[in-house]
Amino acid sequence: MKTEIHTPASDPGADMVPEVGEVKAGFPVMSDPTGDTTPLDLNKLVIKNPASTFYLRVSGESMSGDGISDGDLLVVDRSVEPYDNCIAVCMLDGEFTLKRVELHEDHALLIPSNARYKPIRVTAENQFAVWGVVRYVIKKL
Repeated sequence: MKTEIHTPASDPGADMVPEVGEVKAGFPVMSDPTGDTTPLDLNKLVIKNPASTFYLRVSGESMSGDGISDGDLLVVDRSVEPYDNCIAVCMLDGEFTLKRVELHEDHALLIPSNARYKPIRVTAENQFAVWGVVRYVIKKL
């Protein structure tokens, strides 16, 4: 997995795009999305721990079953304690990988969500660390 690390933007003078309301994803509802506008700072919305949060660009398709595709942008927080079934950026034997983490007493499994890839069993013989837990996925449609 190619890893690009970017720190969150923290320029208080940066232009913010307004949040203009909500839109129903069910049956159509008449509303005016151009009414009252409130500035929306995406960094404040998706980043709870700025000192430990990074953006990473995804390279590869092993997590496509979870809706994570090549080119997507991840918001990864290193301060979040890894938990069973979380999606995380892991360091395995000196390489970064993005996988769902299944925690067991004597091992961990790194589970891809694309059936073309096999799970990776992690044991005490491996150098392994959960580098950060994915909090958000930002994608271009």
